[in-house]
Amino acid sequence: MKIAELARRAGVATSAIRFYEEVGVLPAGRRLANGYREYDAATLARLRLVVALRRLGLAPLDAGRIAALCVERGEIDLDLLPLISGQREAIERQRDDLDRLESELTDLELTIQAAGRARLSSEGIAVSADPIRVLFVCTGNSGRSQIAEALLKDFGGSDFAVFSAGTEPRPVREQTVTVLGEIGIDWSRAVSKSATQFVGQPFDYVITVCDRARRSCPVFPGEHNSLHWGLDDPAEVEGTEEQKLEAFRRTRTEVAVRLRPFVELARKARREPVPTS
Repeated sequence: MKIAELARRAGVATSAIRFYEEVGVLPAGRRLANGYREYDAATLARLRLVVALRRLGLAPLDAGRIAALCVERGEIDLDLLPLISGQREAIERQRDDLDRLESELTDLELTIQAAGRARLSSEGIAVSADPIRVLFVCTGNSGRSQIAEALLKDFGGSDFAVFSAGTEPRPVREQTVTVLGEIGIDWSRAVSKSATQFVGQPFDYVITVCDRARRSCPVFPGEHNSLHWGLDDPAEVEGTEEQKLEAFRRTRTEVAVRLRPFVELARKARREPVPTS
């Protein structure tokens, strides 16, 4: 078969075949007397396997090596198994990253809706000079909600009055203090608090940061916007101290991603009430 037919049957461009030949992923086709190259069924099978492996994320040369072994020898060398295993792990990381991005986009969408409700509720009311009151709630008030409180105080400044609490409070974890200290926030004097002690206090936003806290969070009377940011618990990560710290750093990053738009949206909702008609 000619290169055009080979490309059509493998689902690639002819330029891709020429590239694979140049870098050694595919053997060059047999040159005919008229100058055209001719390819056989074995080359087509090899090319199809290369294309499949490339779709899994393998580099061209790695895909070519595996395809050559499968087609020519009918086996895969054991030294290639770590490569395949590593690629599986990379795919899992990509899936995790996509899931995390989807969660961040969902939380941003809900934050925009909450800020819109806050703006509508201020219709006809003079813009308040009081700080925006925010309460973060998780189960233990030892990690996620503490990090959220610290970051919002840092990001929002005097525009916000920020608190955190737990439905089942436990001592603040040392990893929480450490990862906040890494970005210049001294949280060494923080203590955990029970969510029940805040019942009856007015808040503009009550934000739960774990699913368990959402289910058991006390009902806060009065007018406020409720948000839920479902964050994984970094305290559940096992391993070395560095691995545990890395989990808390990821939580710090995920909280920061959600807080930056929240700060601007909450400020805008407070300062720009809907005009009365």
